[in-house]
Amino acid sequence: MNRRAMGLWGGLFALLLAATAAYGADACIECHEKISPGQVKDWRVSLHAQNDVTCSTCHGEEHSTAEDYKKAKLPDEKLCAECHEQQFNEFAAGKHNFGWTVLNAIPATHLAPDELIEGGRGCGGCHNMGIKTAEQNKELADKGYRYQNNSCDECHTRHAFSKKEARNPYACQQCHMGYDHPQWEMWSSSKHGERWFAMKNGDLPQGAAAPSCQTCHMADGSHTNETAWGFLGVRLPLPDDKQAAADRVTILKALGVLDPVTGKTTPVFDAAKAVRMVKLTQESWQKERDKMLKTCGQCHSAHYVKEQLDMGDAIMMKADRLMAEAIETVAALYQEGLIKKPEGYPANYPFLLTFMHTNGANWDKDLDKLSYIDQVLVQMYMKHRMRTYQAFFHVNPDYAYWYGWNEMTKDLGKIKELAKSMRAQHNK
Repeated sequence: MNRRAMGLWGGLFALLLAATAAYGADACIECHEKISPGQVKDWRVSLHAQNDVTCSTCHGEEHSTAEDYKKAKLPDEKLCAECHEQQFNEFAAGKHNFGWTVLNAIPATHLAPDELIEGGRGCGGCHNMGIKTAEQNKELADKGYRYQNNSCDECHTRHAFSKKEARNPYACQQCHMGYDHPQWEMWSSSKHGERWFAMKNGDLPQGAAAPSCQTCHMADGSHTNETAWGFLGVRLPLPDDKQAAADRVTILKALGVLDPVTGKTTPVFDAAKAVRMVKLTQESWQKERDKMLKTCGQCHSAHYVKEQLDMGDAIMMKADRLMAEAIETVAALYQEGLIKKPEGYPANYPFLLTFMHTNGANWDKDLDKLSYIDQVLVQMYMKHRMRTYQAFFHVNPDYAYWYGWNEMTKDLGKIKELAKSMRAQHNK
């Protein structure tokens, strides 16, 4: 066969492949425009559509009828990595990658209804983030949940998968809001947030500073994110101040990280270490603090930035004084036998990681054994302590005081009064 003929056959073969792919895509679109038109609209305006990334590229070719829809592959992060390798590697190195594993390391997760976790309508709706193991994916599939297997579309929502959307702080709002992590509310009503909205509305000149979530936490578009204090707001080594060190030990006991009797680490410590839930060395903490010093230094003087962040560290120790006092007040009731150790608790001691399931049991079991004073303690830690220190670092004075510190003080007063009442009732 001469070269001209070979070229002709090669061209025809390429056209045949293109036509086959186009037919496959058209068949998907023709059907899905009727049953899920929003998906098709999103895909049509996406860069995927402009670059011939069709339905079968991500979902395979096995699904072709309404009856065999389960044959459609739901792509995970590894498929995205075939084109977006750098972003995948950055994401894998950051703490978002531990969302699902962290969630499953917390005992409260396994006491809540599945619909809120695997079903994605509670904590699992955001904490499904993370590159899952084959075993984790199988566990989800066995329970009948098949939509929680990709992290990329948390920020680049399907099927538009927009970079611009993910760079907008509204993309962060869907998860970083509410009871225990209202960073959106804090940032959006802070000076930083006000300037971002002013810029968006054209009320600030171009070039003025208007920092968003991504400016500080995902600088230069990096998909690796980490913070110095982390979600739980505890770290090692212990502070030099003796009272502050003792308070942190008390909190670590209530988190189940340290045994309340021996003071030794527990399996909870190993789980926290595995997913970098807390910083365990000064070096790892300082690395993240130095990053933030550099980030804030783009607008502010180095001296001012350090002063403000140091003040945030100081308010954490003061908040921990209140928190430890509350924990010790409730712990005394356990020691006196006024609160019976729940079967699911690791020790005869308050345990914050069951959240409001203070009976240590599944959501529908032993409901008359829920401990109200323990629930107030959980609220003090998970809601009000979080707001005290998170609002301080997000520069929101009202949240730090009225929604955080003031409410912690109120919680402590309630716990003290409840303890008195319980003792009085017991001694009648």
